[in-house]
Amino acid sequence: MKGIIKPDHMPVNKFSLKVVGLLDLTTITVSGIEDELQTVDLPDRTRASGGNRLAGDFEIAIPMHHALEMAAMEIWFREGQDPITPTYKKPCTLSMQSLSGNSTKNYTLVGVFVTKRALPDLDKENDGDMAMATWSLSYDDILPL
Repeated sequence: MKGIIKPDHMPVNKFSLKVVGLLDLTTITVSGIEDELQTVDLPDRTRASGGNRLAGDFEIAIPMHHALEMAAMEIWFREGQDPITPTYKKPCTLSMQSLSGNSTKNYTLVGVFVTKRALPDLDKENDGDMAMATWSLSYDDILPL
């Protein structure tokens, strides 16, 4: 791969996810975020674009001992529960930085809301790994900036 990949790449550990209206979250992981076209299968067994992009889902993990962040996520989760508040969908910005910090790639996620909270598996025989809550989020659209 030497000589093929340009220097100053974007490592997968230099990123941030900012949610409008929430304090800065310490997101340890963000699952892959896909942008997909709606397609239709034609009678001749070929496929064509339906013209629209699909909504999607992704997951984030936050350390459970970050009490303020966990409380903010719980409040956001409650906003989407009955009675649903008008602010339950929030815009987010996903930013990735190059090694030097000289280059960034940003995406705006539109219509994001919390769909699920998953608590970690617990095991007394574990050596003490950090407990993280996994939050499933849904988005309506993703736009490169």
